[in-house]
Amino acid sequence: MTRFKLVAMGGTFDMVHKGHLELLKGAFSISSKVIIGLTSDELAKKKGKTLENSYSTRYKTLEDAIRKNFPNSEYRIAKLDNDFGPAVLEKEVEALVVSDETAPKGEVLNKLRSAKNSPPVEVIVIPLVLAKDGTRISTTRIKKSEIDSNGNILN
Repeated sequence: MTRFKLVAMGGTFDMVHKGHLELLKGAFSISSKVIIGLTSDELAKKKGKTLENSYSTRYKTLEDAIRKNFPNSEYRIAKLDNDFGPAVLEKEVEALVVSDETAPKGEVLNKLRSAKNSPPVEVIVIPLVLAKDGTRISTTRIKKSEIDSNGNILN
């Protein structure tokens, strides 16, 4: 039995890597349904991110990764044009799954939810996944060919 009926999480998912899979695993392990906010191309650019893949490509890659790694899981991918999307708007969301790095967003989300008379969410922090060199796995490091998507050192 799962702890929550509905949880939310988000990301850019330009290249799905082991860290993303751990976040998804955390979300699917505590809830029967997960809303995954997928950053729009416009929001990514506004945040200064250089994308290798378009929203539609990232959507398909994320969906393929979920189907492969978490078959029979109930989820919805929602386009994020701001930091929180459905996590603010949907009162039924009970928890926000974040990494150590994005944990402070939980407090901001709860302030936004309070302003909309929605109950606060529980913030579930999933530890960052480290590469073989002890530094976090990130899309930036993968793009620089420092590591592969599993955290193996390439140089």
